[in-house]
Amino acid sequence: MAWDFETDPEFQQELDWIDRFVREEIEPLEHVLGSPWNIHDPRFEALVRPLQREVKARNLWACHLGPELGGAGYGQVKLALMNEILGRALFAPIVFGAHAPDSGNCEILAHYGTPEQKARYLEPLLDNRIVSCFAMTEPQGGADPKVFTTRAEQDGNDWLISGQKWFASNARYAAFYIVMAITDPTVSPYKGMSMFIVPADTPGIEIVRNVGVPDDPEATHGYLNFDRARVPAENMLGAPGEAFVVAQVRLGGGRVHHAMRVIGQSQKALDALCERALSRSTQGSLLADKQMVQERIADAWIQLEQFRLLVMRTAWRIDKYQDYMKVRKDIAAVKATMPKVLHDIASSALQVHGSIGVSSEMPFVGLIVRAYQMGLADGPTEVHKVTVAKQLLREYTGCEDLFPDYHRPTAEAAARAKFSAVLG
Repeated sequence: MAWDFETDPEFQQELDWIDRFVREEIEPLEHVLGSPWNIHDPRFEALVRPLQREVKARNLWACHLGPELGGAGYGQVKLALMNEILGRALFAPIVFGAHAPDSGNCEILAHYGTPEQKARYLEPLLDNRIVSCFAMTEPQGGADPKVFTTRAEQDGNDWLISGQKWFASNARYAAFYIVMAITDPTVSPYKGMSMFIVPADTPGIEIVRNVGVPDDPEATHGYLNFDRARVPAENMLGAPGEAFVVAQVRLGGGRVHHAMRVIGQSQKALDALCERALSRSTQGSLLADKQMVQERIADAWIQLEQFRLLVMRTAWRIDKYQDYMKVRKDIAAVKATMPKVLHDIASSALQVHGSIGVSSEMPFVGLIVRAYQMGLADGPTEVHKVTVAKQLLREYTGCEDLFPDYHRPTAEAAARAKFSAVLG
């Protein structure tokens, strides 16, 4: 029987280095730089590139990718332990080559890209010489594919894409977009959509506006309009109608990686909560001595530890089975749990900080908004709870009898029959 909660000593040394590096070198960056995806900012070149070189020299770059793509090929358990540290700092993922949406787009290109596509898009993306965008959701229907309207119509050897995309991650800085569009409206949306690589400078693409999230340094989510944007047939990723198959390459792992980083964000809020409780006095004693504050601290720690164990177990199951579909219930549970964990802990930290807690001088309002964002990104919480319930119910069968086995009189009759020789 194998059951272990320990990290092997060699990898713990790497985690200790990552923790120091993030706290000392990366966390300060968010106070002097703008968006992590604005890679052509001269200040990014001066401050971030040297840190990326240190990470690469230590073989910690893009660890979610296999060695053939320049990564370490770490399993999800190791990635979980890394990402909960990286989650503390806005710039940490890009310093370690593990930033969304590029990390997921790299996986798509690695699985479905042609040699030419890999040379043109994947190689510079892996090296962070460019950044990319994932454009799936639409303004009239969010993430529901049954109401998507963006179309791609064949015109000779090309496809003409028309429609709108909403909250297209990182669009303003992207060199290319990965776009989902309807190619066959006569069949189910799950069979009639295809995925395309669309260079950002393609004629017919307009960024209607850049949409921001409160507390983000810049607005980076694009409201895009495609007006017969022409892309060659070879820019399709996978076969026609395989958009959802292609998308699942990035969504399963991406949801878990979001959760891993949320652990780090929640821990940061818990650290602030505890430090504040030990630093501030009111009504004759420290906040730490107030039972209602103690309750907030205890609840926050318990909630975070429960969530962390759920994430680690899910990561372990992904490593064990190497099949995201087999761990679908676990991934959905992680995705549904993380917004509440971050929201509750950040809210407690805000409350205990008083007036400064609600101000822009503290990070708590931003973390609370981030919690709501995590409840929407990669599918809303409600959808994932439905997935958990459906997957769980498949493990049960209904009772055909009038009373179930756990009905006490029925259970007593069965027990008396079982032990009749002794009971008489």
